[in-house]
Amino acid sequence: MNDDAPPRRIWLCADDYGLAEGVNRAIRDLISRGRLNATSVMVVGAAIGRSEVAALQEVAANSPHCAIGLHATLTAPFRPLTMHFRPTDGGLFLPFPNLLRSGLLRRLDPEMIEYELLAQLAAFKELFGRAPDFVDGHQHAQLFPQVRDAFLRAVKEAAPAAWVRQGGRLKPLAGLLGAPKALVLDVLSAQFRKRAARAGTPFNPAFAGAYDFSKEPDFAVLMGEFLSGMPEGGLVMCHPGFVDETLKGLDPLTTQREAEHAYLASDRFPALLAANKVTLS
Repeated sequence: MNDDAPPRRIWLCADDYGLAEGVNRAIRDLISRGRLNATSVMVVGAAIGRSEVAALQEVAANSPHCAIGLHATLTAPFRPLTMHFRPTDGGLFLPFPNLLRSGLLRRLDPEMIEYELLAQLAAFKELFGRAPDFVDGHQHAQLFPQVRDAFLRAVKEAAPAAWVRQGGRLKPLAGLLGAPKALVLDVLSAQFRKRAARAGTPFNPAFAGAYDFSKEPDFAVLMGEFLSGMPEGGLVMCHPGFVDETLKGLDPLTTQREAEHAYLASDRFPALLAANKVTLS
């Protein structure tokens, strides 16, 4: 690493604001500490409303480099905003493996997906008084076949100044193997990037943050790996949170969220940023 090179500014984005109050509190705490510079909001989440939005806007106002985006949601256990959305399972979106499979088999209705995403973008604008700075997707659904074209059309129409999140890494081939989840995102993101470029919609040049949450690995070690080689404008995804009953009822990712928050709030994290010549401001 060139010691004379200026720090690289990256995005550290906390997903799932609006999922549960414990998640919201953890994200706001890290923004207030300058440990995050982006969060994406679920407008179909269980803990989104005027008070939660006002609290986020207040901490973001004191962090001028903090971006607020839409976390477009198309998977269970959440419900669509549009009345006639299909396919659903008991009134809920499909689980993400079923949505991906349906997209691969060309069984989705892109127009219906586009209408749902436009409704979520409109809900964001109603809550925040403006369009989102960027748009990404819960469980990376924006990258799925058939979903991605509808997603890009909706963003172009309702948030033309926004950038979108792609999930591909920027590493030599040898460094891409050995992480199955990240490898799937690499494959799905290749087509997404082509379509976004064709639409003239900007996107992050590189992505990191995917790992097997169920194994509860050392997040400090992982963060070091995520930052290694991350270029200017690259994005690292994270999921900090405090566990509460709402979270436990909606998402399998629970205690690992607290491990992520604890590390990002610690003195070790700024030291890691400095060692990697990375900044969030």
